[in-house]
Amino acid sequence: MATSPKVAPEPAPTPPRSSRLRLWLLIGLLVVLSIGTALAYAYVLRDGKTAEPSASTKLQEKPIFVALEPMTVNLQSEGERAKFVHLGVVLKVRDEKAKAQITEFMPELRSRILLLLSNRQPGSLMSPEDKSRLTDEIRAEFNRPLATGSPSQGVVSVSFNTFVVQ
Repeated sequence: MATSPKVAPEPAPTPPRSSRLRLWLLIGLLVVLSIGTALAYAYVLRDGKTAEPSASTKLQEKPIFVALEPMTVNLQSEGERAKFVHLGVVLKVRDEKAKAQITEFMPELRSRILLLLSNRQPGSLMSPEDKSRLTDEIRAEFNRPLATGSPSQGVVSVSFNTFVVQ
């Protein structure tokens, strides 16, 4: 009887080392590309800007408003009927210090506005241009120093929330 030589079972084929190495290299390359893309995107968004705030950042700051109580002022009228203006004014100020100063000196500042308006004719307050000019004059009055050598009040703009001429 002839016996055939015993054949050892073949081990399962293992993937060559080079294919595993290629897989890890591909994953590493993808990670490096992802990081590079993220850094490039961040640089483009930054666009070489310095640390100082831009105009868009300044716009995002919370505005500070001071609302005056509505006031009624008699106007100069040439007829028998008295004419008056009833208005509510809101001031936009540059900072909290300006807001505190305006609040502290409110009686004097309101008096300035009353004197400014009491010399007006009713017809000089009707058109949008007249109202725009009036906001500029009110801002100038509020920014006029309260005493010799004192700083202005820091009023940036003036808005009306009520404006009635009768």
